[in-house]
Amino acid sequence: MPKRILSGVVTSDANEQTVTVSVERRFTHPVLKKTIRKSKKYRAHDEKNTFKVGDSVRIIECAPKSKTKRWEVLEAAEA
Repeated sequence: MPKRILSGVVTSDANEQTVTVSVERRFTHPVLKKTIRKSKKYRAHDEKNTFKVGDSVRIIECAPKSKTKRWEVLEAAEA
């Protein structure tokens, strides 16, 4: 099964080798036919602490690195 790749914005870089990435998805409500925005936060592994708050990044699924980290930063996303 292929690994998922998501893009989002770094919302926290307080922890060592970890960033929190907020990923937003948009979809049409099935009944109201209105565009809904939902966001979810993922904790991702950032080996060299290169990404700061506000950076757009792409993250990829990986084997668990810690209790909460199951993603790692793939690259900076083009804005």
